Amino acid sequence: MLSPSDATGKDVRLALYLYSVIETPSLKNEPMQFVNSKEARRPPLILDLYFMLTCYPKLGEGDFDKRSQEDRQVLGRAMRVFYDNGILKGSLLQGDLADTDEELRLSLNPINLEDLTRIWSVFPDTPYRTSVSYLVTPTRVQSLRTAGLQRVVSKEAEYSEMISNRKEN
Repeated sequence: MLSPSDATGKDVRLALYLYSVIETPSLKNEPMQFVNSKEARRPPLILDLYFMLTCYPKLGEGDFDKRSQEDRQVLGRAMRVFYDNGILKGSLLQGDLADTDEELRLSLNPINLEDLTRIWSVFPDTPYRTSVSYLVTPTRVQSLRTAGLQRVVSKEAEYSEMISNRKEN
């Protein structure tokens, strides 16, 4: 989990860099979640996380062709692992997500050269490295805001008859 500028010059072969966090619009209006009979919690904030996976050369390797070939092999292996584990759930999740029913989808997110150049331009003193983008979704951030609930004890309803203006023969 290093930015390209932090990984340069270190003994790092692969780095995963979070470059964008966006609210998932299709899951924005979920209903309140009932905590118990007297309390409900606002729905979680659901995010799409965009990561850049970048390969770095082995330190001390001087031969450019050999270094480029190794970089492609390492990046290809990492992409295969991400592809083979495209749905993260159960024992693969750790921390707050461990032992939950959460399911995260990991997918290759093709971006054009212009967008990739914009990302790399944030690091002006860092040379470009071959990179691929991944999307992790849905990532839930639980709300701490709750609302009290009360049972309906009684309700009064008024009604009136509707009278038709039509004449019946």
